[in-house]
Amino acid sequence: MSTITHINKFSSNELINDFHQQDIKFDINKLKEACNEVLKIRGFDTSLGIPHFAAIPLTQIPGDPESIAGSKVRGVYWTKPDSTGKEVSRDVKIEENKYTEFLKDFEHTYFKKVYDQLSKKYKLGRVRLLLKEPRSTLSWHRDPEPRLHIPIYTNPGAIMVIDKVAQHMPADGSVWITNNLKYHNAFNGGEENRVHFVACVLDYKFN
Repeated sequence: MSTITHINKFSSNELINDFHQQDIKFDINKLKEACNEVLKIRGFDTSLGIPHFAAIPLTQIPGDPESIAGSKVRGVYWTKPDSTGKEVSRDVKIEENKYTEFLKDFEHTYFKKVYDQLSKKYKLGRVRLLLKEPRSTLSWHRDPEPRLHIPIYTNPGAIMVIDKVAQHMPADGSVWITNNLKYHNAFNGGEENRVHFVACVLDYKFN
């Protein structure tokens, strides 16, 4: 079985404002198996300072494990935390283009094949597994670049909102690129964890 399935063209529902479903698709069963393998090797670290959020890096700067430690797991973003509406920055700036080494601990998993295929099509920065715990939300914020999402575990109450548009991304192997340069958040209104394979995309332009 090939790693990806190519879809001939977008339907009218596959380009939804700032949610762009891509013309590739992966095997959802293999994605779940890979996720479970990674979690056996390295569980989610929930001590990153953001409630109900955790990440497992899959790539790093070659030979530099410090590039995936502490605030560098998160990276810079901008938010409006209070009623003044004043924008502030959080965390540290990341040199995304340097994150080119796939972690050896996970090279045996299906994620390596996914990463290799995506790297042929997109210029990627950091690649991570991102966890959103049940009945929780992220802050209203914006990021420096678009993000590529492959939902692995989700539920109907797991929604991403960009500007004023809400979209559920199903866990069916589909690949989405989201316009994280705009203000957005993600919430998990279900009672199960939401886990996405997420990559920073450095060469994707929204109209």
